[in-house]
Amino acid sequence: FAEALSLPPSLPNIPAGPPPPARTSRLAITSLILGILGIFSCGITAVVGLVLGIVSLVQISKSQGRLKGQGLAVGGIVASALFLFVAPAMLLPALAKAKAKAQNINCVNNVKQITLAVGIHAQSNSNACPPMATWCDAIQTEVGSERVFQCPAGDQNHRCHYAFNGRLEGANLNQIGNPAQTVLVFETEGGWNLSGGSELLPKKSRHGRGVAVGFVDGHVEMVAESRLPQLQWEP
Repeated sequence: FAEALSLPPSLPNIPAGPPPPARTSRLAITSLILGILGIFSCGITAVVGLVLGIVSLVQISKSQGRLKGQGLAVGGIVASALFLFVAPAMLLPALAKAKAKAQNINCVNNVKQITLAVGIHAQSNSNACPPMATWCDAIQTEVGSERVFQCPAGDQNHRCHYAFNGRLEGANLNQIGNPAQTVLVFETEGGWNLSGGSELLPKKSRHGRGVAVGFVDGHVEMVAESRLPQLQWEP
């Protein structure tokens, strides 16, 4: 009976099971993915990838082995940092190209407005072209803003970057034999009331691929440098 009331013998020590396997940090994975996507987002996702990579490294170091993925986190940081430095270099050529295209379009629009203004002036003056010595002054009312006379890619110290075909001074626009090929106004280096012929064409295109030219019939072309010698100046 005394043995029955006695306390049970102590249980033997049972060894603890193996610790759970370390899991890969999701932040480290996300950091690497966002860093790689930086090439498609021009570096925008790389900013987030860099932050997450640093945070995941801190978490992994404090997890006492419960988290892994240190290599992924380092890879995310490196990829993100790389694209943050590379992105500006990637964007600069694209921005320069977009700027040049915008300037090209703006210049062509200027020539269209000036060509139209010369035509309107002629209609009000027996279809005669303006005097070559004062043609800018003569059409200024029809043009409206004086900024139309300036090409955005030209030297802004010049008041005007376009010239009038001096051979058309006083010419009747309705009597010109080949209006679609005859030059009316064209790009030049710069000068107010500048008029003349092919000698005033710019030595080098401001747009890299041609010179804006307005013709007697009213249409405007960006004429390639190789075609400039073929332009018709005589009415």
